Formats: sequence, C-alpha cells, structure tokens
Amino acid sequence: MTELPLYIGAFVGVLGVLIVFHELGHFLAARACGVRVLRFSVGFGRILWRRQFGRDRTEWAISIFPLGGYVKMLDEREAPVDPDERHRAFNQLGVGKRSIIVAAGPAANFALAILLYWGIFMHGSDELLPVLGTPPEGTPAAVARIENGEQVRLIDGQPVATWNDLRWLMLQKAVDQPSLNLEVINERNEIATRQLDLAAVSADGWEGDALERLGIRFYRPIMPAVVGKVVAGGPGALAGLQAGDRVLAVNGEAIDAWYDFVLKIRQSAGRPLKVDIERDGAMAAVDLIPEAISERGQKIGKVGLAVAESPGQHREIRTFVSYGAVEAGQRALIETWDKSVFSLVMMGKMLLGEVSWKNLSGPVTIADYAGQSARLGIDYYLKFMALLSISLGVLNLLPIPVLDGGHLLYHMIEVVMRRPLSERAMRIGQQFGMSVLFALMAFAFFNDLTRLFNG
Repeated sequence: MTELPLYIGAFVGVLGVLIVFHELGHFLAARACGVRVLRFSVGFGRILWRRQFGRDRTEWAISIFPLGGYVKMLDEREAPVDPDERHRAFNQLGVGKRSIIVAAGPAANFALAILLYWGIFMHGSDELLPVLGTPPEGTPAAVARIENGEQVRLIDGQPVATWNDLRWLMLQKAVDQPSLNLEVINERNEIATRQLDLAAVSADGWEGDALERLGIRFYRPIMPAVVGKVVAGGPGALAGLQAGDRVLAVNGEAIDAWYDFVLKIRQSAGRPLKVDIERDGAMAAVDLIPEAISERGQKIGKVGLAVAESPGQHREIRTFVSYGAVEAGQRALIETWDKSVFSLVMMGKMLLGEVSWKNLSGPVTIADYAGQSARLGIDYYLKFMALLSISLGVLNLLPIPVLDGGHLLYHMIEVVMRRPLSERAMRIGQQFGMSVLFALMAFAFFNDLTRLFNG
C-alpha cells in the first residue's frame, strides 16, 4: 500500500501526457487549416475545470472520465454556425484537410515516441548484457543446450548488444518463423550456435511470458549455498543460522546452489522448513519459518539472509549504451516503426485467433506497468511512455468508427463515392464503433481483474 501513490501518480502522469499530445495534434492541425476550435478537453463527461484562452476564446477543460480526451471544432452538423464563420467550420473543409486534422492525433503520438526514444538514446542508459542463465529442463532453450553464462552475439545474423535487444528481436522473429539461430560465446571465449525452436511461443497464443516458456532466462551466477550475512531479528537469526553456515538440504531435498535455497524460501511463506546445515565441519538442523511479505500481489517468503561472496563469482553483466544525435535519431525512427508494425501484426493475429485475447490489457495493467517502470528509474518510465504512445497511435488508426481511423475510413469512402456518407450511415457506424470499443474495454478490464486476482 505504501507504493500506491507512486503507481497512481505514474499512471496519471503517463496518461495525461499521451492524451494531451494526441489532442494537441488535432488542435494544431485544425488551427493550421483555419478551423475554429471550441473546446480542448482532457477526459470525457462532466467538466470539472474550464478556462477560456486565445483569440478564438477556446475553452480548455478537464473532464471527469480521464481515459481519453477530445477537441470540439466548429461544425454545422453539430450546431448552427454564424454565416460570418462558416468558412471556419470543419465540415466546410475539403476531404484532404479534414483527413490531415484527423490523422494529426495519432501522428502526434508517434512523434512523441520518436522524441522520447531520441532523448533516451542520446542520454544513454545502463543496460543488461544478453547473458543467458540455465534454462529449465524440457524447455526449447534446454533442448538447444544453452548453458549458464553464454552471451548472445547474433540472432539470425543480427547483432545483439543488450538484453532488451535480445527480447525484442526474439519476439519479432517468433511472430513469423518456426526457429532461430543464436550465436553465443561462453566464459572460455568459445563460440557456438544454438538453434531455438519457437513453437512453444505460439502454442498457447502468446499468453504469458513468451521468453519464460522458451526457457530464456537471465544469467545467475552459480554460488555455493553459504550464508554470508544474517539480518539481526530476522527469521534466519531467530532460527540460529550464522555467517559461514552451508545449507545442505531443505525438508530433505538437497540444495546445490544458493539460488535453489532462495527459491525454496520464496515458495514457503509462513510455512516451517527443516534446514540441514554444515557448520565448522559438523552437521546440524534448524527450524526456519520464512516471513510472508507481499510482492506485486503475491505472498513470498523472506528470511533475512545474504549469500557469502566467493572468488570468481562476479562477471560483467551491464553496459552503458548511448549514441550521437544523428544515430540516436535514426534508431528512434526505426524503434518506433518496428514497434508500430509489431503491434499491428499482433492485433491481426488476435483477430485470426493465433494470439490469445488474454494479452489485451486495460487501465489496471497499464497502471501496474507505469508504477513498475517508475520504480526502476526515469529512463524505464520514459521507454514505457514511448511504447504506450505507439500503442495509442496504432489503436486510434484502426478503421473503427468513433476512432480516428474510422473517420479516415469515412473520408476514403467519400473520395470513392465523390460525396459524403449520409447522416444515417454515419450514425449507424458510430453506434457500431461504440459497441466494439465498449466490448474491447470490457474484455481488457476483465483481463486486468483476472491478472490481479491470480497474482
């Protein structure tokens, strides 16, 4: 509960910026095309705050429902217009200018993503190297004989510099090919190629963590299960554990490495464990009860112990990545384009039933990710904002009435038919679009609640 204000603030912040940028795109394009803007609202429904500014006395407002916004323009289809201002009405414009105004909202979201990525790439960020961990038995990574500590150099011939590069390239490849080749180098500087079967990703419609199903995990050093530090007053101290104790078994199951011990602890919140240890050459047993704490909606066990450092267990796993202004701009454009195309491909696969609709996320999940990214640092938060801005831009370009893409569809039909659609046809389209939109929102919210209650 102590982190709730952070999560709410991060969610409101990212949503506010994206909505303002989107509506600002419509606003600036309308002004450039000579249209009078009556109201610029962040949010829908009852207006909570309003002020009028500018030569056109545009009303700037904040409304009660924050999941969106709108720009209200002078339009003869909505209200009578003074003859002297008729030339400033939206409906009096040609189809080309109307399309520019409609498309300017999503375009502003893509522009925001490009600017954010550009700034992030120029400023630089501390990134994880693409070093792989031991895969679980039976997973495609285990079948490919991936070993702990192998660093990925190439994926199907494409260079990989960071863990984020690895995740993104693998997800892109998994969309339309059955396998990929990883060129890896181990700690002995031996280079090998691992062929990874990608069928496990699509088998369940991409539901859940795709890389986890493939067995792709980040590197964990294999450290002996020796206690290095005991927190005073913690469960470990109360059980009598001391620095230098080697953990041999938990409830009769052998412990080979510190990570195995950590997993046992995490999975045993509030439940007593019999821990066999070796201390100064003698065997002993202690009763340990992990303290139950909440972490991201799940109960996990903690005991207040830290591992003893041993020679050779450290290796470089991070790198600082930054680019000059020109290369950063190029990478920002490519990043925005790639993620836009990927979003469209995934939406298409949802419609075809190849991707589970459970991947659809709503405001609760977005708020969770916003809070998590804010906790990790400003660069992670800005990357999340850029990704969400791309998603908003792509979503708004879908040919669904009510959305910007639906209005662009109307304009295309108008060009073909050489006349606007009838009011009745547009009204039916709006009703259909609202139904589709509400159904998508309800399904996304249901997915949010399912994730929340399932931890």
